[in-house]
Amino acid sequence: MSTSSSTIERLRTLVVEDEWPAREYLVELLEETGLAEVVGAVGSADDARVALDNAARLPVDAVFADVRLAGAGDASGLELVRSLAGRPGAPMFVLATAFEEHAVEAFSLDVIDFLLKPFTEERVEQCVRRLFARRPARPRQAECSRIVARRGKTLVFLEAHEVWAFEARDRLTSVHSLHGVFDVDLSLSVIEVSFGRALMRVHRNWLVNPAFIKEFDRDGRDTRIFVGTGFGPTQRGVRVPVGRERTMALRDMLLDGATGLRRS
Repeated sequence: MSTSSSTIERLRTLVVEDEWPAREYLVELLEETGLAEVVGAVGSADDARVALDNAARLPVDAVFADVRLAGAGDASGLELVRSLAGRPGAPMFVLATAFEEHAVEAFSLDVIDFLLKPFTEERVEQCVRRLFARRPARPRQAECSRIVARRGKTLVFLEAHEVWAFEARDRLTSVHSLHGVFDVDLSLSVIEVSFGRALMRVHRNWLVNPAFIKEFDRDGRDTRIFVGTGFGPTQRGVRVPVGRERTMALRDMLLDGATGLRRS
């Protein structure tokens, strides 16, 4: 794949794919080009609309959407493009499918590209380079700095630096913070888009603030981290499971720039 440069302002991309393996693979291929930054990966057209509505402060340059999404009709990716294309500041669109039958209609909607499954490294990189060349110049704005949460009927306002982690459970999202645990109306994917690189996905149900990771514990095949403040009896925070496919990347990130551990 192509080499990455820290001086390149990468494409901010959103992936919309209801099949988890295909979604994760496309995210991996996009990131490996060195030209794209995946700021969110969602499983439905509705989540994509919410993510884009909440991305005003962190604009999305391109959306990769599957033509068929579960629960939204046989051509929901097409409907997503129809509903968003032409809006002021709308992102560029790429449609993906295992079938060629929607290609003509897709290009009639002025999508930039049409990817056939199974995805390949070469084809995804070619697509990203095409998007990169056509990306309009736009100013980058500051990342979201406040979170609006709920405690019963009361709205609670948290600063980003007070947040330890976000958790998805039982169709609800909770924010774990210095001031306690509160409910949030948005999904993890939308929150991930809004905060960009300030948060790290360590598990399909957890986003964490890396600045508050205090412990990394591997026990056999299971890995957990402690996110919060303090050590020992004075600890305040939450223990978070780490997905097996994310363990080594997280460990490398935590050790990068750190000293004190002998590495073999």
